[in-house]
Formats: sequence, C-alpha cells, structure tokens
Amino acid sequence: MQLMRYAYLFPGGVAVALLLLVACSRREDKPITTSSHEQEIAKQTNVVESPVSKGKWRSVIIGVTDKQSGKTSDFEIPIGVQSSLPNSAISIKVENFLPHFLMQGTLLTSQSNEPKNPAVQIKVYEDKVEIYKGWLFALYPTTHAFQHPRYGFALKGCIPLLVAPAQR
Repeated sequence: MQLMRYAYLFPGGVAVALLLLVACSRREDKPITTSSHEQEIAKQTNVVESPVSKGKWRSVIIGVTDKQSGKTSDFEIPIGVQSSLPNSAISIKVENFLPHFLMQGTLLTSQSNEPKNPAVQIKVYEDKVEIYKGWLFALYPTTHAFQHPRYGFALKGCIPLLVAPAQR
C-alpha cells in the first residue's frame, strides 16, 4: 500500500530522466585546441610595447628540442626577424618580446624592462607556410605550448640591445 502512494511519481521521474539523457547526448562540445584557443585570444588582444622596454632588446634565445633525437639546441633569434633552423623546413619569426609580461584585460604589455616574466610572441613556419602564431613564456613553458610532431620550443633567454658608451 505504501508503494501505491508514490506510484504517480514514477512516470514523471522517467520522463525527466529521458529528457536529461536526450539533452546531454545531443550536446557536441568540441575541445578547444591550443592553437585555436590562442587564435581566439589573438583576435581579442592588443600587444603594446611599453615605452619602458621598447627598442631595448636585441634578440631572444629559443630552445628547440628535436623529439626524434632528444637533442635540444639553443638559437638566438633577433626580434622582428625570421630565422631558419638548420637541417629542417622550420623557421621562426619573433614578433614581439615583453620582458615583464603583463595582461590587463585585452592589453598585453610589459610592466617594466626587467626580465621578470619574459614572454615572446612567435610565428612558426614549415615549408614557408605559417603553422603557428602564439606565445612562449620563460617561467611557464607548458602554458599554451605549441605542439609540433617533431619539435618542441621554449623561451630560454633574452639579450639586451647593447648601447655604445657615450663618447667623451
């Protein structure tokens, strides 16, 4: 008799469960890949070189790991220049360097000229076709890390622009 008192709830409960099951099975969220996520960020952000650091850095050191051989080589790449990696179809162009990376809303800039949180925006080309545009962070090498089947990339250092001493 006790079961009869709640019998009217059973069909409603089944209906709600079926509705949830159908709604969940129709949802087709696609995971965001690193490159598409960074492309979306790039559309929404504006990189502004701070007057504090603008023109004060000559180049960056990018470590490139060959995943097949396990060997890592460091390459000095001048800011604003596209450089080819030896014995490969890969080249890297350094777009922007921010020695003290700071993100304020949609603005990416440098908080100071001190390399406290170095970040570099690069473009990677393979056979002269751009395959990646994004950021490398020295302190956070796995954040938005570019995934290439053979090579890994990391920001290892930065080289200031040497200013000649004032003539006396």
